[in-house]
Amino acid sequence: MSPKLRVGVMISGRGSNMASILAATEAPDCPFEVVLVASNNPDAAGLAFADSKGIAIWAHDHRGMKRAEFDRLIDAALRGANVEMVALAGYMRLLSSEFVDGWKGRILNIHPSLLPKYKGLDTHARAIEAGDSEAGCSVHVVTPELDDGPVVAQARVPILPGDTPETLAERVLKEEHRLYPAALAKCAADVIRSRKSA
Repeated sequence: MSPKLRVGVMISGRGSNMASILAATEAPDCPFEVVLVASNNPDAAGLAFADSKGIAIWAHDHRGMKRAEFDRLIDAALRGANVEMVALAGYMRLLSSEFVDGWKGRILNIHPSLLPKYKGLDTHARAIEAGDSEAGCSVHVVTPELDDGPVVAQARVPILPGDTPETLAERVLKEEHRLYPAALAKCAADVIRSRKSA
């Protein structure tokens, strides 16, 4: 059996997508393992959850630090854990171009819209206001531009009459929890396969 790809997950809050990624690793055929959960918020609820599952955690408050300076710290933590791919799961901080370049093609993010629509914040309210018939979520490769990298996978959710940003967010989040682990598994399997053929 080939070794699993080593994944580091970056969070800022409760880490519900991180929890769904961890749950996926319990399947024997999962091609990746989570070796570190890192956060820019030492009080992030997701850290305690990861810790309870026996996953190594790292946290440092980013406030008062320059972006590149903080990113060097988190980069050192990821590399120290021999991370091979990074998954952003509710990481609410823009990354420096140096960090993104250092992990080029190896950072995934999940965004709550059907990219390229509605980059940035308030995605559900914007989709409802635009009169869209559907919304959803996208897993994409991270590039220096916000929410701009190649889309790896998407899931669609109908916008129902009477939907509020909150009710829509709830339904989209369920799809995020399904989509992200599957997209991460596909990317991890592709990396492992390419190594075998190299």
